[in-house]
Amino acid sequence: MGDTLTVTSPHDGSVVGEVPLGDAAAVETALATAHGLYQDRDGWLPLHQRVDILQRLAELMAAQEEDLARLAAAEGGKPLVDSRVEASRATDGIRLCIETIRTEGGSVIPVQGTAGGAGRVAFTTKEPIGVVVAISAFNHPLNLIVHQVAAAVAAGCPVIVKPAEDTPLSCQRFVELVHEAGLAPEWCQFLMPADLGLAEALVTDERVGFFSFIGSARVGWMLKAKLAAGTRCALEHGGAAPAFVAADADLDIAVPSILKGGFYHAGQVCVSVQRVFVDQSVVRDFLDRLVAGVQDLTVGDPLDESTEVGPLIRAGEVDRVHEWVQAAREAGAEVACGGTPLDLGEGQYYEPTVLIHPPADARVSTHEIFGPVVCVYTMDDLDDAIAQANSLEVAFQAAVFTKDIDLALRVSRHIDASAVMVNDHTAFRVDGMPFAGLRQSGLGVGGIPYTIHDMQIEKMLVLKSGALGTL
Repeated sequence: MGDTLTVTSPHDGSVVGEVPLGDAAAVETALATAHGLYQDRDGWLPLHQRVDILQRLAELMAAQEEDLARLAAAEGGKPLVDSRVEASRATDGIRLCIETIRTEGGSVIPVQGTAGGAGRVAFTTKEPIGVVVAISAFNHPLNLIVHQVAAAVAAGCPVIVKPAEDTPLSCQRFVELVHEAGLAPEWCQFLMPADLGLAEALVTDERVGFFSFIGSARVGWMLKAKLAAGTRCALEHGGAAPAFVAADADLDIAVPSILKGGFYHAGQVCVSVQRVFVDQSVVRDFLDRLVAGVQDLTVGDPLDESTEVGPLIRAGEVDRVHEWVQAAREAGAEVACGGTPLDLGEGQYYEPTVLIHPPADARVSTHEIFGPVVCVYTMDDLDDAIAQANSLEVAFQAAVFTKDIDLALRVSRHIDASAVMVNDHTAFRVDGMPFAGLRQSGLGVGGIPYTIHDMQIEKMLVLKSGALGTL
């Protein structure tokens, strides 16, 4: 130990804070500590104690939401108006953890329906699955941590959390609040390994019971392949979310919704609106409205109250996004607006961009952009548009804008997606709903109740007694 990671603002490069880096000894200490807690079954935290801790945590977070929002905005670049929503959701996520574990229970297993089950009763109870190792992403530096870490605490698991290198301060502060709420520090450990090799060693250790990962598909699938035998996991990657705008769509609803879903957090959201298929009869009106809305967006300092679109997380991401946009332009796409880096702050800004008809094989059409770029395609035939949307290796959430319930249901039935929003954008999420990437987009189901379930085992107890009948 002794080395630190300096965290800088994506807006202007100023230092926001520092976190300690852990060496091999720190990784081993964290794993040994967490595993020792799990092995000591008499020392497991009872349900009522976990509820009490989470209640105090919710109170602490509610009192500090503004500070938490400002910290998240400073290190991650999400505008303050949206970071405040994230902080509020994080607090509510703690309350959802409480609701989940207070009301969950096992089940009675029917065994007496055959002669072999006579004289027996069976039921299940919930137990923690083991040591949880969580690796998180930068784009929701507080709320994603709640989904991973608070869920582990609720399930009764010792947890080790490694946040994204770009945004570790929100995670560090959250862990401090968990300890302040009454959880012994060894039950919830913040750890930033000094290099990728140490991070991999943490994840793939045989003492890990559950691995929770939010990040790139390349890294997630690589780590899954290296997990120790028996380690369960959940992976949340990215997508290239499609939205369909039918001829009868209410553009007063569709355009503002797509504007928010496409440019929220500068498009750095795994379910951001990326590909919009618009019926040919309304495409011109739609584009006029969308472009006007994009040009009216306020881009700048995420801590400014008026900012709607902040910076990209790293300067290299600006270069990558611009390269993809330029390649699409050269291949025939029309740039309706935007298409250039912006000279703001430290240069980590990209102009909100609308591309018209990029080729189907362009990277902006086939890969997650993860930047402030929305692609619009004229839709001549709904089935063809659905087929194009389904042609990628990623699948997550989708949307359709229409007044026709039959058309909405048709899209829902045929689109490859885990969730379909009707008259709402693809990035809609509340923290109790299932949230699942399909294909290369992930493994398992996110959402706080579902995550808690994954971090538990259901143990069955069978009681045999002559008092129950003929044996």
